This record gives sequence, structure tokens and C-alpha cells, in this order.
Amino acid sequence: MSDNTITARIPQAFAPLLTSHKRIKLYYGGRGGGKSYAFADSLLIKGRMQKLLIACLREVQESIKDSVYRLLCSRIRHYQLRDYRIKESKIINLCTGTEFIFKGLREQDAQKIKSLEGVDIVWIEEGQTISKKSWDILSPTIRKDGSEIWISMNRETETDALWQILAEHPDERTLICKVNYYDNPFCPEELRLQALKCQQDNPADYAHIWLGQPVNEGAKQLISPLLVRNAFNSTIALTPLPLVIGVDIARFGDDKTVFCFRQGRICTHFKVLSKQDLVSIADYCQSIIQEYRPSKIFLDSGGVGAGVYDILISRGFKRLVRAVNFGSRAIQDDRYANRRAEMWDNARQWLSDDLGAKLPVDDELLSELCCVQKSYDSKGRLLLESKDLLKKRLGHSPDKADAFVLTFAEPVLMSTSPPDRQSSLEDLFATHQSDDKW
Repeated sequence: MSDNTITARIPQAFAPLLTSHKRIKLYYGGRGGGKSYAFADSLLIKGRMQKLLIACLREVQESIKDSVYRLLCSRIRHYQLRDYRIKESKIINLCTGTEFIFKGLREQDAQKIKSLEGVDIVWIEEGQTISKKSWDILSPTIRKDGSEIWISMNRETETDALWQILAEHPDERTLICKVNYYDNPFCPEELRLQALKCQQDNPADYAHIWLGQPVNEGAKQLISPLLVRNAFNSTIALTPLPLVIGVDIARFGDDKTVFCFRQGRICTHFKVLSKQDLVSIADYCQSIIQEYRPSKIFLDSGGVGAGVYDILISRGFKRLVRAVNFGSRAIQDDRYANRRAEMWDNARQWLSDDLGAKLPVDDELLSELCCVQKSYDSKGRLLLESKDLLKKRLGHSPDKADAFVLTFAEPVLMSTSPPDRQSSLEDLFATHQSDDKW
């Protein structure tokens, strides 16, 4: 094959990628539709025709290997495109000057994202994981005349942020196209056979995996979007009930340390820390204690969280701070496979209660609370999908949701003693003025 010629096999459904101009081009569907290959090949073709700055984005990118970088490199080698030069963190066309760059949206603050202002085409991979916050930052940044945003996604739930923003009410500048395995003439026969077997054995899985339909809420979701939205719209008044704080801890990396504040039937707000060491997190936790005087703090003690707990105990907060291990035995171990399932279900019951519940309006929280999937173990106990699988599917760790459910680790009674370090440890939580809990 010569340097100037490429014969690519791109399904007809993806022709608009090359032949029409739309601000948004969103392709979705199930496995085997060929979205990733069609996007990669189309961008490589366009990059040989004129100079373009192409940004390949995803919600979280811990390293270049998490991006479509490897796929693009593979297609360059497949077509023997000698005009493309593959570098450590970018791909450049030597003839046109086209450049491919790769970034994670969650790591882009207001200053860093300015580097994307001159981008011609954005490819958002795994669009179902993109948060509303990331989209709200990205969309106005891609402002060059004629610029386009290409999105490939496999829908997960009805609450996928980009689907709600772009696809539910598309305008004339938005292309929405569904492509499944039967629309792809180049789908391998083995995949077709797998799809047909899944259709026969498990129609619900077939609809999600192979037809691109969102997960059936009643079948797998523990918490429905309706419950969360009702809590967003609630007008419950704040009452003098115990203040409980849940803390989901992370040390550097892409996860965030989140403090959730809940008082009775109202979750009042969250505080988020990024890239903090354990001492800094403990210092901040101590300042929270002194400012808000909570009745109890439930702290995730898994992983690095144990270090923060040890620091706080050494500072005299043993009676106030409670370490919680998500994987430990549930209090009601006849109903729940572990503590994590128990806390999440306690949160679901709180949201479902006829007394009502109030959450701060937060689309990221909505996505996180509604994404966790349930099942049951051999003893019939509630079991949730693992945090690792959830993080992979969601695109990031559900830090806010985990901090929120930590506030339901145990019932908490109201204390009349101020919970600061100067209080006698014997007096802390010694008397109660109310039997109210949760």
C-alpha cells in the first residue's frame, strides 16, 4: 500500500463521520457494532487530508494505556500508514501536521482544559461514563469554528449524563445514531453466534449487551433514579437531629476524599478533597469536628483509610470516630453478604421512607447512587457488585455515594456533649437527649 492511499472498511452507518458536518455525532449501541474501529479509521483518514488537532478523551485516564492510543497505533500498523509517527504520548502525521492528544476529563481543571480550545475534533470514548460536570467544562471549551465532538458509548442506565443532555432532545446540530452487530457487515461470525446464544438464553442480557439498551432498573439497580430525584425535589425542613458525617478516603490517584454531612432526614452537603496525604486528610477531619461538632463520624478504614483513623485516634477522638470496613461482616448478616451491602440498603430504605428525604441536587451523586447493581449470594443475602467492577463500569470511583452510605453504618443517638478533643473521653456520648436515629 502506498503512503497516499488507504482502503478502509467502514460500515455505511458511520459514513456521516466523513461526509457530513454536525457539532455532535453520538453513536451508541451494543457489542460488535464496530464503533471504536470506525471512529479510529475515520479520524486517521481525516488526519491525512488536512491539519487537525484531535483530542481523544475519556472521563478518567490514569495512563496512556487507558485511552484509544493503542487502538489508533494498531490501525496505523494495520494500514501501514508510514506518514504517521507514533510518539510516547501523542500521534503526529508528518505530512499534514495532524496531532492526536489523549487526556482524562476528570483531571482537567479550568486552567488545564484551556489547552483544548484549538481542538478541531474531540473523540469521547465510553461516553456513558462522562459526568455532567465534565461535559459542562468541556462543551464551551471546544469553541473553534467548525469543531466537532464525536461520542461513542454503550448505554448503562437511564441516567447516563450525556444521553440525558444530548440524546433525549437532540437539536439540528446533533446526530444520534444507533449501531448494533447486525448493522456491521464486518462483525466476526463468532460474535454473531455469541449474540444469538445470549438472545436465546437470557433476553434481558441480550437487550443490554448486544442491543445497547440501558440496564433494566428493576432487575439490577439497587436505588432507582426516581427515589433520588424525589429527594432532590424535597422541601423537608432541617430539624435538630444528630449530625453524622461519612468519610470516603483516597490518597492521591484519581479518587477523591469526600465528606458527607447528614442530619436526620436531610443530607445537607458534601466537601471534596483532591490529592491530599493522610496527615492533611486527618487535619481537615479534625477541623470539621471542631467546626461542626458532629455526633459521629464513620470513616472508611479500607486501604489507606486505616492510617487516617489511627492518626485521629492518637489525637483523642476514639469515641467520636468509628472505622468501617466495607468488606466486613454485616450487622444483620442473615440479610446482607457484607457491611457494604447493608449500608447501601440502609440508604435505599432512608430514601424510600414515607417520612421523606432530602439530597442536595447533584447529577454526579445521582449517577453514582443509581449505578450500583445488586444480586444475591447462595444464602439469599443481598450482594452488590464489587467496587473494582463498579469503578471500571462507571469510569471513576463512586466517592460521593460511598461517603453518603457511610452515614448509615450504625444508628446514631444525639449527644449533649461537645465532641471536641478537649472534652473528657468518658463524657463523650455519655448522655442522650433523643432516641432519634438515622
